[in-house]
Amino acid sequence: MTTQTVQHMTAIDALLSHVSIRKYTDQPIDEATLQQILDAARRAPTSSNTQTYSIVVVRDAETKRKLAVLTGNQKHVETSAVFMAFVADLSRLKRANALHDADLAINNELSMVAIVDASLVGMAAQVAAESLGLGTVMIGGARNQPEEIAQLLHLPEGAFIVYGMCIGWPAERPPQKPRLPEAEVVHYERYQQPDDGLLHAYDAALAAHYRGEGRETPDAAWTSVMARQFNQPRRPFLRAVLEKLGFNFN
Repeated sequence: MTTQTVQHMTAIDALLSHVSIRKYTDQPIDEATLQQILDAARRAPTSSNTQTYSIVVVRDAETKRKLAVLTGNQKHVETSAVFMAFVADLSRLKRANALHDADLAINNELSMVAIVDASLVGMAAQVAAESLGLGTVMIGGARNQPEEIAQLLHLPEGAFIVYGMCIGWPAERPPQKPRLPEAEVVHYERYQQPDDGLLHAYDAALAAHYRGEGRETPDAAWTSVMARQFNQPRRPFLRAVLEKLGFNFN
């Protein structure tokens, strides 16, 4: 087992230095550190104090192996010290309503609130973990087979995994990937449509980054990939599955 030297950093430093970590040492995460992350995550903002989320913490090797398969054969899900499932969870509101002989009215808004709650909690957990020197990577592939993951994690009706997160001590730290130019995503006072030249510039910057890592990439490293990946609906089954799990998007 390797020994990890922990270097704490501020939240803003953690955000500014973030990279996705997919290779971890074999050092476990101690209980006190894990509890700090969970405590920080639970203080995330939540709409109208509904707290329509749950976190499932997975350390069991066999469960992580199954999750790795269900999320698209992502090996780092299996090799991480901890996998956290961030769950949109309306079951608690159903119980609260039942205590007062009321039915929970699930509609678009409430379903969206639960997804946003789970997203905010997951982000808070990531910042907390990285501020403690840990490495993380978000797993959107958890939505590949949400019904199977719900069964594996014994989620109640009215709950589904929005995404997962691998956490562990980094075995390596890749260079930061460039982000879109600030002028493309930040607007002051009103939305101002940027010139496409910014997208071309980002294509070039991202291509240079990938080639610097020895990866093959088209010259239009971002726009062409987005055009290829999103010219057809992704996960078209998802709405039907989520409605089966107790959500409503009508």
